[in-house]
Amino acid sequence: MPPAPLIAITASMQKAGVEFGDDSLSLSNRYSLSVLAAGGLPWVIPNIPSPELAAEVLRRADGVVLTGGDDLQPRLYAEELSPKLRRTVGPPEPERDLFELQVIEEIFRQRKPLFAICRGLQILNVALGGTLIVDIPAQVPGALEHKRMDRKNEIVHEVDVAPRSMLARLTDRTKLGVNSSHHQAAGRVSKMLKVVAQSADGVVEGLELRPSVANQMPFLLAVQFHPERLSARYREHGALFESFVAACSRGWQ
Repeated sequence: MPPAPLIAITASMQKAGVEFGDDSLSLSNRYSLSVLAAGGLPWVIPNIPSPELAAEVLRRADGVVLTGGDDLQPRLYAEELSPKLRRTVGPPEPERDLFELQVIEEIFRQRKPLFAICRGLQILNVALGGTLIVDIPAQVPGALEHKRMDRKNEIVHEVDVAPRSMLARLTDRTKLGVNSSHHQAAGRVSKMLKVVAQSADGVVEGLELRPSVANQMPFLLAVQFHPERLSARYREHGALFESFVAACSRGWQ
């Protein structure tokens, strides 16, 4: 029996961790549990900006999960924000932003599978030349309430899934029930990516590679919702992790 594929998982920063109150990593254990349940070996990686470290992580890992967390630094995707919009942006995590950008560069250079979740979708889009909606309530007229932290483990709305997309094939759905815990979203989508899922208000809920570049990568899926919080109860969300881990396994078969 082959070994479980090693899955690198990114994390947030915590200014005062449990041990000594130092800068620390912070990550919901549900990401690791979902990877483990799908047959992968989870490996939470540090936020230490270094091209050499990112390259070595990708050499050893069979795939990467980019996780959720706080807002990206606006300077990465916008030249200037109005004071009103700037007030909606959370405290920056510059070390995380820089390291994840280095990781994304290595993902494409080494052609490793990628599953990007919530903030992961956003930084992927930015890394590839896209922008973000800074604050959905302020910028999307008639928007749904997307920041439902009170129901983060529940289905709160449906998204429309493009019929011939990978997301539709993996979930066997063109209407997919999702949770929702974000106030930002993809704005201008990178030319390398295509929208494969949207909520009723037009907010982007899923991205994949365009056909012209899809054959360059073994697996790439980005979703704005949190399947790691639904995967244990909903087969279609568990299937996303299972398919991703299977793609990571193929790298050494």
